[in-house]
Amino acid sequence: MDPVQKALWYVEAHSRMGINLDQVAEASSVSPYHLTRVFAEMFGISIMRYARRRRLSEAAKQLAAEASDILSLAIDNGYGSHEAFSRAFKDEFGVTPESVRTHGLLPTLKLTEPIAMKSSPLPNLNPPRHETLPPLRLAGLVERYDCQSPAGIPDQWQRFFPYLGNIPNQVGKDAFGVCYNFDDTGKFDYLTGVVVKNQAGSPFGLVQLELPPHKYAVFSYGGHIAEIRAVISSIWSDALPKSGYEAVNGPTLEKYGPKFEPNTGLGGFEIWIAVK
Repeated sequence: MDPVQKALWYVEAHSRMGINLDQVAEASSVSPYHLTRVFAEMFGISIMRYARRRRLSEAAKQLAAEASDILSLAIDNGYGSHEAFSRAFKDEFGVTPESVRTHGLLPTLKLTEPIAMKSSPLPNLNPPRHETLPPLRLAGLVERYDCQSPAGIPDQWQRFFPYLGNIPNQVGKDAFGVCYNFDDTGKFDYLTGVVVKNQAGSPFGLVQLELPPHKYAVFSYGGHIAEIRAVISSIWSDALPKSGYEAVNGPTLEKYGPKFEPNTGLGGFEIWIAVK
């Protein structure tokens, strides 16, 4: 059983407890960082946000069935007080627990039901090669995204394309997408950029990111760029565990070489995962 299936089972089996990321990761036999990344990549939501929504959704159903004591319901669902439960409930649904119990508002709430694993196969990937990168300085555009809504990334690339080949002291022709500063709520920074010489000036609007030296497991894929989410899901859920490498809390790189054609999305790409 892969770590995501284990995590889904654990969340459902402990949905009324105040579980934390470390507990879910331990039950899934992977690191918290690994679990956060694979879950977010596969489902567009962080594992802990999913757990919170599942717990509150089940509580909402109990309220609609006219649970008599909200304090008892709050404690049964892992909240230490009526106030803490009511605050979390209103933040999630925009209404109070009392209003749901009194007026039966369940059909108007956006409930989160249990995730069923998709049966469609993920891409089959070849074993990764090992690379150790020296310190790199990248210049490019940076935006912060939520894993639930990363749809702005293609537009970010469109905004960056005019800079390609026109950045002073650019090194090589490869372009990089870098995911970093990933937190357990599913938010991350994303840079579209190129390698530049140290301390090189950048055009107005571009920022620079320094990457420390690091080891990477590198997965190559020759298909269309539209499949990148499926490729990353396959890496985290299957190919990386099978490779024997252990992921660490570090940046994930997308590398687009000279053969990649932005107009068609063809030419292949590489995913670099920071490992021990």
